[in-house]
Amino acid sequence: MSTVDRLRSDLIDPFEDGQRLDQPTFHKLYSTMPTGKWAELVSGVVYMAYPLYEGHGRGDYDLSGWLSHYQRFTPGVRGVSNVSTILSDDSEVQPDLQLRIREDHGGQARVEGGYVVGPPELVIEVGDSSRSRDLGVKKAAYEKAGVLEYLFVGLEPEEVRWFGRRDGVFQEIPPGADGIHRSEVFPGLWLDAKALFSEDLNGLIAALERGLATDEHARFVVDLAGRRAGN
Repeated sequence: MSTVDRLRSDLIDPFEDGQRLDQPTFHKLYSTMPTGKWAELVSGVVYMAYPLYEGHGRGDYDLSGWLSHYQRFTPGVRGVSNVSTILSDDSEVQPDLQLRIREDHGGQARVEGGYVVGPPELVIEVGDSSRSRDLGVKKAAYEKAGVLEYLFVGLEPEEVRWFGRRDGVFQEIPPGADGIHRSEVFPGLWLDAKALFSEDLNGLIAALERGLATDEHARFVVDLAGRRAGN
């Protein structure tokens, strides 16, 4: 693409909110998206980005550190943020965060051309202005695509809703009596919502450390190593 063509493409928005497209067409047009803008295709419908507030960035940042700490002690998993993810022939989304079992360890998603293809095991969305979308059409698209767990972290009002896949559909997983949310797909991935919302990073990591110290997590690490050997 010439410099003139590139500058011209930066001035033209290829999408309209609510536009209907298939995933291959969306993906091709997305490469011409003006710098600094983004969109998602959810069940064949284009959704433009909401403005992101400081609270969203703060929650995203803290959760990213939480996932990174889990990955550090769980060989065979991979966490990423804000990566274009091709779920199906009618959905290409950009989740705030995701945690996957690596493909060479038996994970259900793969990386092709720098993009995630297929449903990650765990998807995380931080929602303020996007709450209705995150708990509506996007949750339905994640469920349809085969995502195993979906974690929604809401801001104003603050809430954590963790959904697990049961008989092909999402059902909400309540926290334990101690208020800690626990992943069913990633043993030891424990979330202290109170610590998260109060910006108590020491408390957030302390709860995760307790999860990492469990026998369930130790068995999961051994299992992942066995999967890699099998592959």
